[in-house]
Amino acid sequence: MTNYSRFGPFPIRIIVGIVFIAHSLMKLQDLSGTAGFLSSMAIPPELALPVTLLELIGGFCLIFGILTRISAILLIILMACTTLIIKFSKGFVGGYEIDLILLMCSISLLLTGPGRPSIEYDLMKREIFPKIKK
Repeated sequence: MTNYSRFGPFPIRIIVGIVFIAHSLMKLQDLSGTAGFLSSMAIPPELALPVTLLELIGGFCLIFGILTRISAILLIILMACTTLIIKFSKGFVGGYEIDLILLMCSISLLLTGPGRPSIEYDLMKREIFPKIKK
């Protein structure tokens, strides 16, 4: 891996983290509305708080580059569910395109890890699920 390629995940981590945090803050402002929406989609309304916290905490983990792969796995599951259950019937444009982008970026972060700069890589000198050396 070249020196510059280690920085590839950095902009993805930052923007995806910001998007997840922004969405979670909107949900936190109207948690009962979020629960009502989930209920209308035949999804247990009790999932409103865990989903919101996953987006919030996962977003911060991505931005700071800590527990990146674990956060990515959880966000992949979340985005796959929202894409298939909630947004797929609305079509691509105006429907699931943003969820699909977030899903693919999360998959990319799962595969690459946090890159540099990140707390996990630079300060802790380790990664969760480190790369296999040849």
